[in-house]
Amino acid sequence: MIRITKQTDYGIVLTSHMAGDPERVFTAPDLAEETQLPLPMVSKILKHLARHRVLTSYRGANGGYALSRPAAEIAISEVITALEGPIAITECIDDGPGDCNHEPVCPMRGNWHVINRAIRRALADISLAEMARPLPPSGDRLVTLGGRVPAATTVPAET
Repeated sequence: MIRITKQTDYGIVLTSHMAGDPERVFTAPDLAEETQLPLPMVSKILKHLARHRVLTSYRGANGGYALSRPAAEIAISEVITALEGPIAITECIDDGPGDCNHEPVCPMRGNWHVINRAIRRALADISLAEMARPLPPSGDRLVTLGGRVPAATTVPAET
């Protein structure tokens, strides 16, 4: 199973929440309360995202964090990369050296590169602005990537 870490999931929740009020400067305690996430984890994530320039940090009495640029210009892939490192489906296609002894002769490596590029592209096509938009309350929902509707792709409504 391919999964993002809890920290990255929370990072996407936090930045998507911030995208809903783009002019606001958020404090860690306010974000923790509003999103019902643990304050220590929220503080850690905010600092990490500021270090990677997804967020801007403001000091002082009215300080806190804000998105570094408009939510439509921040891709989900940036948040994931800031919190997890390079997006790679297997270690052999990560930006670092792999631990697999078969890497130099692996017949699957090229195929994994194709799959990994598709995943990176899909995540790069989804912005925080899109993540901040609520889904329709009921009925079939079209699965969209970057505002595009793939042919014959629907997700049944939850019951």
